[in-house]
Amino acid sequence: MSELTVVGLGPMGSTMAETFLAAGHRVAVWNRTESKTGPLVAKGARRAATAADGELLVISQIGYQAMYDSLGEAGLEGKVVVNLSSGTPDELREAAGWVAERGGTLITAGIMVPPPGIGKPGAYTFYSGPEEVLDRHAATLRALGEVTYVGEDHGLAMMYYQSQLLIFWSSLTSYMHATALLGTAGVAPKDFLPFASGIFTQLGGDGPMGYAKILADSFEAGVYPGEQNSLHMQAVGLGHAVEALEQAGLETTVPKALARLFERADAEGRGEEGLGTVIESIRKP
Repeated sequence: MSELTVVGLGPMGSTMAETFLAAGHRVAVWNRTESKTGPLVAKGARRAATAADGELLVISQIGYQAMYDSLGEAGLEGKVVVNLSSGTPDELREAAGWVAERGGTLITAGIMVPPPGIGKPGAYTFYSGPEEVLDRHAATLRALGEVTYVGEDHGLAMMYYQSQLLIFWSSLTSYMHATALLGTAGVAPKDFLPFASGIFTQLGGDGPMGYAKILADSFEAGVYPGEQNSLHMQAVGLGHAVEALEQAGLETTVPKALARLFERADAEGRGEEGLGTVIESIRKP
């Protein structure tokens, strides 16, 4: 088993530390508010003297500035810093240089489960940076979930992470709009749940509603067939959905923004193409 230091003991970091301990690793913990280390020390962790105490530093903080503040001017010679904090891809690339200037190596990461899912079946984390360095510590990091390497570019882990979250946030927000709309007609959330679950499952499947694959094929080819299901038709239908929300007295900021995007693609002369043509408007704002 290996030794590591977990830096940042919010809900994510604390659960990571507990998961590493449960897997038999020797874990040190550090937090800017030292009192948060107590429960983990009681479970067998060591209280680290500084955030840079250790050769493998696993960081889970609110953002990359927190890493700079926590590590300060500490030397990082020979250390591997695995940072699972949120930031922009460019921030992560800059952070790789900052760590390298101090003699260390940065591996960037984005974990794709909330705290209760860490270390459980189905958990996985995107990693980017030097693959050979990640490989040396993959057995340790696997305690958190599947190790999914996405490339040398330090920004890629966050791009994958944020791409997944864009789907997560927008899909679940649309589910909230849908549930609220039906609620104005007296439909209970649990009565609608089977239909909502079905559309989520079908969109990722292989059938006629398997639009994730259908669109991926269209994006690869750069061709968006719309003979049977044109963007113009979709834009009109979306406009009606926005009107239904307004008539029900509900909030419409996100649906209206989506409608404007569809209308723009239509106005750009691609209304007879398929839904996938909207990506061309997204690429050229």
